Formats: sequence, structure tokens, C-alpha cells
Amino acid sequence: MQPTTHLYGLIVVIVSLLLSPVLQHWVARPVAVLLLVLPFVLLSAVTFRRAGCTRADWVAVRYHDDLWLTLMGKAVFWGILLALLAIYPAHWVWLGLSVIGLLIGIQIARGMSATHIETGLIPVGALGIMGSMIVLGWQLSPPLLAALLLFLGVMGGIFVAPLHALLRYHVPVAQQPKATVIDHLVQSVVMLAFVGVAALLAWQGLGDALLMTILTVTTAAGALYTLYHMPQSLLRFVFSRLFRARYRLKVLGFEHLPASGGVLLLGNHISFIDWALVQMASPRQLHFVIEKGYYERWYLKSFLNWFGVIPISSGASADSLEKVTEMLKAGEVVCLFPEGTISRTGQLSEFKRGYEKAVKGTGAVIVPFYLHGLWGSRFSRSSGFLRENRQSGFKRDIVVSFGKVLPETIPAHELKQKVFDLSFASWEAYSHLIDPIPVNWLRAAKRMSFRMAAADVIGEPLSHHRFMTAVFRFAVLIKKLSPEQNIGLLLPTSAGGAIANMAVLTLGKTIVNLNYTASGESIHSAAQQAGLQRVYTSKRFLDKLKERGIDIPAILPDTPLTFLEDLKAEIPKHQLLTTLLMAMLLPTRLLQWLYIPKIDLDATAAILFSSGSEGAPKGIELSHRNLAVNARQVADALNTLDNDVIMGTLPTFHAFGLLASTLMPLSEGIPIVCHPDPTDAVNIAKGVARYEATLLFGTGTFLRLYAKNSRVHPLMFQSLRYVVAGAEKLAPEVRRLFLDKFGKKLLEGYGATETSPVASVNLPDQLDTRYWKVQAANREGTVGLPLPGTSFRIVDPNTLETLPTGADGLILIGGPQVMKGYLNAPEKTAQAIAELDGQRWYKTGDKGHVDEDGFLTIVDRYSRFAKLGGEMVSLTAVEQQVRQILGDAELELVAVNLPDDKKGEKIVLLMAGAYDEAAVKRQLLGGGMNPLMIPATIRSLAEIPKLGSGKTDFGTARQVALSVI
Repeated sequence: MQPTTHLYGLIVVIVSLLLSPVLQHWVARPVAVLLLVLPFVLLSAVTFRRAGCTRADWVAVRYHDDLWLTLMGKAVFWGILLALLAIYPAHWVWLGLSVIGLLIGIQIARGMSATHIETGLIPVGALGIMGSMIVLGWQLSPPLLAALLLFLGVMGGIFVAPLHALLRYHVPVAQQPKATVIDHLVQSVVMLAFVGVAALLAWQGLGDALLMTILTVTTAAGALYTLYHMPQSLLRFVFSRLFRARYRLKVLGFEHLPASGGVLLLGNHISFIDWALVQMASPRQLHFVIEKGYYERWYLKSFLNWFGVIPISSGASADSLEKVTEMLKAGEVVCLFPEGTISRTGQLSEFKRGYEKAVKGTGAVIVPFYLHGLWGSRFSRSSGFLRENRQSGFKRDIVVSFGKVLPETIPAHELKQKVFDLSFASWEAYSHLIDPIPVNWLRAAKRMSFRMAAADVIGEPLSHHRFMTAVFRFAVLIKKLSPEQNIGLLLPTSAGGAIANMAVLTLGKTIVNLNYTASGESIHSAAQQAGLQRVYTSKRFLDKLKERGIDIPAILPDTPLTFLEDLKAEIPKHQLLTTLLMAMLLPTRLLQWLYIPKIDLDATAAILFSSGSEGAPKGIELSHRNLAVNARQVADALNTLDNDVIMGTLPTFHAFGLLASTLMPLSEGIPIVCHPDPTDAVNIAKGVARYEATLLFGTGTFLRLYAKNSRVHPLMFQSLRYVVAGAEKLAPEVRRLFLDKFGKKLLEGYGATETSPVASVNLPDQLDTRYWKVQAANREGTVGLPLPGTSFRIVDPNTLETLPTGADGLILIGGPQVMKGYLNAPEKTAQAIAELDGQRWYKTGDKGHVDEDGFLTIVDRYSRFAKLGGEMVSLTAVEQQVRQILGDAELELVAVNLPDDKKGEKIVLLMAGAYDEAAVKRQLLGGGMNPLMIPATIRSLAEIPKLGSGKTDFGTARQVALSVI
């Protein structure tokens, strides 16, 4: 709601209340009030002339129906209040209570309409004023009279505050000075009329009781007139009060809603009550286009007709669209959901183009909107488990975002991109309200209680109670040993690793998982960059690393190593038992107060180091807000079920492993099964089969291993619901291998450590069995649709200008999961983050394009292009063509670009195995490969350099290429 300060009528009332007792020494009270109003009338008339207001200005206000009713509503209220002040037989101190009530009512109205205008308050206030005036005519005791006058003022404030906000809403900013002057003149004249009539009737000798009766009848007539003109607003207010018992509504972009003229509102459709939310957020009466099947229900039809709903069906939509056109031409506001059906995935589906025909030639404008917060509610089509997770016992936050006005000619794919951008804004606002991961974990753990929380493939499962006990006890010990903020962890993917990570987060400290597969120099550098004073690890794990030639004590000679086995031995059994009983018996809020301090959402929760696939690793700071919101985005996209179990194989030093396989399931109450070696296909398959895992996250490299391992039987992966591939481009042959062997489609996702990390994912298509429509959520060859709250923007890499749909360019990722920044490197952060339209976008360095439905296709890294004689050649395309021509889709190779004196750059191909360079070149040329793409040099290696995540180590490959040519 707009500010309600400087209410002109309130100033007149206060002046009259303070000065009328002085004038009453010479004249009667009605005359005294009349004399005090007269100067305001003269002042407003003079101001009207000096402001340059013309007859045309007056006519424009007078014949703007909504604006004129707003002005008259305010004026009549102040007139009634002044008339009451003039004739009511009570001391002015008593009447002063109504002024105090006014100020209270105004603040109440502002609080109830912080981000929009709650017009339902107007009829509520009018009815309250009417009731107060009726009761004032009775004989009341002093306490009741005081309470009633205070209540009258409160109802008056509730009535007048939204009217004042509507005045500012209906008038363009440039015309507001003149409109304010006219408003003051109207109020002055009407107040003078009310007080003048009261003074005249009093002079005629009418008694106070009769005067009060006349004023009460006048008030009742005004209240009933208000109710007659705003029945929907009153009903909407009643519904919104019921709604807000469980939900908090926040409106963004309210200023983008036009105050007049035809408007077509277009946005996402996430639940059965979307229409009610949009109406609550808009001060204008909306007409909704809804599916005819819902409209025809006997218990809804009359109600919907009252709200001017337009039914539409697939078989006869032309008539309905004509009705939409008529309403838009008449200057009405129509709301339409272009998806045509309620989402079954929480993501945006195809935007139908019917609205283009409906709005064409109407002169109306389009305003996009996005609704956030109802996916996971009982009104959505989300899973029951997700609904249970979102019913935390507290209010749910709902965000309605309105975008800037768009022309009626905007095509569907551009409109959809605008809605994606609004989802970014909505989730950004929501991310400041979300609870951090430890709080969400505790709430989920208490709810799931005796069910399994985590298990190692080779080990016993832990219930949520036992998991909580371990987290709380280890947290106490870590707090005692490590007063510093950054806590180093060097642990495998395991239940113990999950416990350690959560223990650090519950302390409000920063987790730093060291990459034990990196070089010794990288590990040492990471520890130094993060300022680690101690590293928590495991004796058994260090022994296994030493067998692989990784000597951690030698790499970190100056950093104390603390072993979790030793810490566990220090915990007395009676403390474990006491903590277990507390975890079982104490309420969530008390446990939170005891073990989880207040956490700043923008404080750093984790420092992760980039994969280093193209250079030196960088420390990436992810805030509690980043992690919490990305965990929520991923869970919403997966539409998690009550029987879901996640098979966790990726390490926690990897952003995908930390978020998707550890923190997200823990915060959602989903059991995790852990295995430290992502290449151990057999034991991972055993873990999936034993615990009936339903979700598996991995890289293409690891998934290839599972599909090719003869000891992994297809039945072992039978329980899997989704298998998501990320962290590297998914090769078509891996997709085929997995489908042929296990009958499971691989779903490719996309992200970066800098985006916490998930940005997009493909999901299975969903069938709406009511209308037999398919909601497309999967498109092979793409990395899927952006997660809810995430938006992609394809821009020119040099100018950052947005490119047309379908054009290749630099991929920007926007969303609340975008990192806090690079550790101790503000210059690098500034280079990687683009500020566009007041929002932070991460410059991925990837080249790709978005199709008309919003699916993203990755072409390659910009750094993985070779510039040969002025032509840009994709190194990934070179690799793919070599594999295709040589007839080996799984051939291990990597192409790198190196400086060349003649062409500027040249391509060097490194191949795993023994190959003859000349023979390979002949095969490539004979196979029809573009001569420009044929590598200048081909070298054979024992193996291609890899990172711990299974991705190709391009930085090392480049160094190897330099050394072998």
C-alpha cells in the first residue's frame, strides 16, 4: 500500500478538535467547527487556482468513475466525522479517542496491505463505521463510550487508508500534484456541506438525538452504497482472512498493474486457487478464464458467475476468446493461464497461443505474472509427501510477482521467458524468508523420527533419532575444539560424512570439504585459502588414501588432523542416551533453541573449490540462503515421494554431491544410502537393490561404468524412479546403454558450483488423465527446463545484449542460488557476475541456446573453441566426429587448442591407447570430416587425465599436450 501520511481530512479533524473548545466560549460547537472548516475551503480553492488546474482537469477526475468514487468516499467520511464532532454531546477529550483510533486503523490497514492495496478493507471499514454510529445513539457508560469512539476511529482508518492509496494508484505520477489539489478541494467542500447542514439544523432547534439519527442514517446509506459497489472486495477480504490463517501474501511489481484500460494478465498455473491469489493481489476486479469442467460444477457455478468468470473448453474455445476480446475492448482486466492446465511438475509447460488472437486489436496491454508458494500445497498436483514436507505448522509464504507492461503483439515464447524471469524475482524474495538447511533438517528429522535417515552400503542404517543424536554430540565437540569459523572436512561419501557436515552447519559455521582426489598442491592451497586451522577426517579413510599414494599428513603438515573415531570414543554413553531421549521427546522448537543458533542466511555456509577442469581451482562461497533455496528447488522439481531413497555416491567436495545427495535429502526427510567410491558399480547396485533406492545422481562417466559392468544385473536398478546425469555433457551412447540395459531413461541436468549447483533438469513427461494432455518436461539433447525460480538468458558474450530465441550465445544463469562470490577474490567475482535489471546473473562461460519452450541446449564451453583462420571450431564437435568416424562411441580422447604461428591456433588430439597418427588422419579425411576440423597433431596416451568427479581434466590435458608435441 502507498504511504498514507499527510491525510488532508485528518489534519482538518485534528485542528477542529483542538481549537473548537476555544471558540465555544463565544459560539455554539457546530458553528465553531464550521468556522474552523471555512479557512480550509478557502485555502483549497486558492491552491486549486495556483496549481493551474483547469476545467479539463476537473472533468477528467469527475468522469473517471473509480477515481471520483475514491475521492467522494474519503470526503464523505471526513464530513461525517466532522459533523459528529460538531453535534455529539461529549467532551472533546472523548472525541479525541476517535483520532487515536484513526491513527491505529491506518497502521493496521498498512500492515495488512504492505505490498498491495487490500480494497476489501473499504467495505469492512464502512460497515464498522455504520455499526459504531448506530450504537453511539444509545445510552452508554463512560468505558463503553471510550471503547466505541476508539473503535469508530479504527474502522475509519481502515476505511480511509486504502482509499488514499487508491487515489495514488489511479492517477499517473505526473498528474498526482493536480489530482491531490482537486482531492483537497472536494474534501473541503463536502466537509463544509456536512458541518454546515449540522449547524443549520442545530440552529433550527433540532435536538441532539434527532441530529444523531439523521447522521446515522446518512452513514448507513453510505456504507450500504459502498457494499453495493464492492461486494467482491468484501467477499475477497473474507476469503483472504481465512486464507491468511495459513498463508502470507507478498506482492512484487504492484506498480506495474495499470489503473485503467484493458489488461490481459498471463502467468503460470500451479494450483486450483491461483485465480484467488491473483485477485487478492489486484485492486481491480478481474475476470478469469477457467476450464469449463470446473465452471460447470453446481456448487461453484453461481459463485464464479458473480466474479465474472469466463469458462473455456478445448472444443469451443473460439466463443470464449471472443468474450475475452470484448471485455478487453471494454477496458476490463482479464486473467488467463496460457498453459491451459495446472502444472504436474511445478515447472512451466507449453504456453498456448490462443491469447494472441484474443488480445489482437483490442488496444489492451499484457502484464505477465508468476505465482510462487503453492506447489506442495493441498491445492496443487504435487505429491503427498511434498505436501507433508511443506506443512511445517507455520504460515506458508506466497509471492505474486507482476512484470512490466508488454505490448499485445508479444509472441508466446517471449512471454514465457518473461515469466521465467519473474520466477527468479519471486524466488529471490522467498529466499529471504526460507529457513536454513539445519532448521529444515531438524524439522524433517523430528517428523520422520524412527524411519531411516542414512546408511552406508556396507553398514547399518541410522534412524533420524540416532542421526540427530550423532549430529548434536559431534557439534558440541567441534564447537569446543574449533572456535574458528571455517571447518575443514576430509571425509568420504558416508553416513559419518553427512553427520559431520550437518554438525558444522548446526553451529552456524562454514563447511570446507577438501577434494582428496586433487593434487597435493591443490589440497594444500585450498586449506590455506580457507584459513583452516584444523581438519576433521577419519583414520581408516586416510589409510585408504595412503594406499592410493595420497599422504594427507604430508600434504598438510602444519594443519592438525582430528579423527572422528577418536571424537566418537570421547562421548560418554550416558550423554548419548540423554541426547537420544531429548531428540525423541523434546519439541522441535526447543531442540532448535538448544542446538541451533540463529543463522544469518547471507553468511557463508560452505566453501567449495571448482573442479579445475580448465585451470586452477577457485574457492566458491555459497551462503545458507543459496543452499537452502537450491535444496527446495531441487525437491520441488523432483516432486519427492514418501518412498523415495537417494543413492549417494558423489563426494561432498563436489557441489552436486553436497547439495543433491546430502543436504537436500536430509532437509527433506529423504533417506540417503552412501558409498564412498562412485566407480564401484557392483556395490552401488547392491545398495540400490537392498534399500530400494529411487533416485540416483551421477556423472555420465560413472553411469557408463554401471551400464557396462556385467556383474550389475538390470533388476538391481529396478526400483530407480529417476536417474539424473549432471556435471558433464551426457553422451548419446551412455543414454542408449543405460536405457537398453536397465530400461531407465537418463535425465540430463545442468548447473555449476557457482549456482549451488543445480540450475536445470529434464524430468519425465506427465500425462493429465483428465484432459489427456501431456506436459512436456523432457527433451533429449537439452539439459532441460530451468528449475523453479531459475532463469536462463542467452546474451552476446561481449556486450551482454540479449539474443533472439534459438540463437547461440553466452549462457547466463539467474536465481537465488547464484553464489555469494569467489573466496578472497572480488575481482574474479565481478568478472563472473553480471548485474542486469537489478538482478545478479552468473556468466557460465558456456555457449548454448534456449528453444521456444524454454529448454536449454549446451553447445560447448567458450574456452573449448579453437580459432582456426578466423573460423571458430568446437573442440567437443571435433571429439564427437572423431568417435563417429572411428566407429567407437566410447573412445577416450580429448581435443585441446594450442597456439600456432600460421593459423593462430591448432587442434591437438590426445587419445587413450596406441594409435598411428597418419592412419587416424587418413581415416578422418576419408570419413568426410571437414579438413578444418582435422587435428593438426594426434598423440597417444596411456589414459586421458580425469578429475575426481570423472570429468576430463582439461587443464592437465593442455599441459600434457604441450609436453608431447
